[in-house]
Amino acid sequence: MSLGPRLDLRQSQSLVMTPQLQQAIKLLALTNVELEAYIGEELDRNPLLDTGADEDRGGPEPEAAPAAAPDEAGVDQIVAGGEGTAESPLDVDYAAETFHHDSNADSGGSGSGAAGQATDFDSFAAAEASLAELLVEQAVAVLSGVRLMIARHLIDLIDDAGYLTGSVEDVAERLDACPIEVEQVLRVVQGFEPCGVGARTLGECLMIQAREADRCDPAMACLLEHLDLLARGDLAALKRLCGVDHEDITDMIRELRSYNPKPGLKYGGGSAQAVIADVFVSRARAKDGSGLWRVELNTATLPRVLVDHRYHAELSRTGTKATKTFLSDCMTSANWLIKALDQRANTIVKVATELVKQQQAFFEKGVHHLRPLTLRAIADEIGMHESTVSRVTSNKYLQCERGLFELRYFFTSAIQATEGGDAVSASAVRDRIARLIAVEPAHDTLSDDKLVDLLRGEGFDIARRTVAKYREAMNIGSSVARRRAKLLETAV
Repeated sequence: MSLGPRLDLRQSQSLVMTPQLQQAIKLLALTNVELEAYIGEELDRNPLLDTGADEDRGGPEPEAAPAAAPDEAGVDQIVAGGEGTAESPLDVDYAAETFHHDSNADSGGSGSGAAGQATDFDSFAAAEASLAELLVEQAVAVLSGVRLMIARHLIDLIDDAGYLTGSVEDVAERLDACPIEVEQVLRVVQGFEPCGVGARTLGECLMIQAREADRCDPAMACLLEHLDLLARGDLAALKRLCGVDHEDITDMIRELRSYNPKPGLKYGGGSAQAVIADVFVSRARAKDGSGLWRVELNTATLPRVLVDHRYHAELSRTGTKATKTFLSDCMTSANWLIKALDQRANTIVKVATELVKQQQAFFEKGVHHLRPLTLRAIADEIGMHESTVSRVTSNKYLQCERGLFELRYFFTSAIQATEGGDAVSASAVRDRIARLIAVEPAHDTLSDDKLVDLLRGEGFDIARRTVAKYREAMNIGSSVARRRAKLLETAV
């Protein structure tokens, strides 16, 4: 066989991630709030995009790209048929293998809305002072010189809960100061607000608050030294050690419950971010009287995006060749963004509608009727790829009569039923476990083995370790811990 250069023609297929395809994947995974920020960047970048604000000033409304009707061909069909805009096709296929990669599933309408935005009064509120800032402000008011420097160092060692994370000896060695002086400064810091800050242990934190309330008598001090007995509910030992009767120990425990074990947590936290629903589900009635569910996007959080053809025409008449080339690219990008937003909205509604259909019993009767459901089951029903459904349901929320739920909440694993019955959702089993524990008597708490027997009697084929795992995931203690807590509540 001779060796030498030659030319060959070979036909092959390869996947090319165009910028438009990458943008489509990104848009699909964004929440409405994130989408608003993304479109804001596009408005700054593309002069042909507009929010329709000129309507309020009496100006002509920019033309919007036509939205796809519900029964029109989706993007999959557009790509398959080679159709698209005159400038550039919408080369996105939500059912393609492209979406199989880099998604949450692998690791485990219209895009237009209201033109105006409601005033965000939270943006006018001053930032809340952190715990450290509050403590430094108090230290500056009462200390100076070396003592103020020691206080600042101690404050730096106080965590978010208000506890001192270092020792007095380490601070004294680091600052080359006298340990007695550091201890004295710490006592001053422990007198700051919030009451109980700067403590090294839970007992010391409660002791500071007891002194502030003028309740730190010898009996209370003894109780705080034996918090382990209180945690076990051993009231007899506590009464003997503290030298008090049942009425006194009950009053002391009631006093302790009024104290804050983590005083620093009420400071320094950022402003709470409200979760905004992406999809609304409401009950409707058909003409025949049967119950239906209406699924719609939350358009209040979707920015209105239009293409300003008038502005494009004006610049095209007087602009240079470079300007016209730039405008052509902007028009292509704007038209594609409008179509991508519209397809994103249609896809979200399509997935949410099928989800409501699959979990209709939940919306009508509650969590104990939640069915086992997987991403693949939804994908097969609507003819899309599983990873597309994963992106649509990631970090998006649904608002219905029963509350606000993340879309991923409705996808749960299955628990097999006994005697060949239908499988049930793991969430329904967890709800049933919580309900059984909620009504158990204080003197006869349900062990995990007893819970297994009760669940199997109701048709749930479940193992003991699964019950323990679900119980711990719901932050429910063991039967022994629950018995002690309930006996203590009964005594107090």
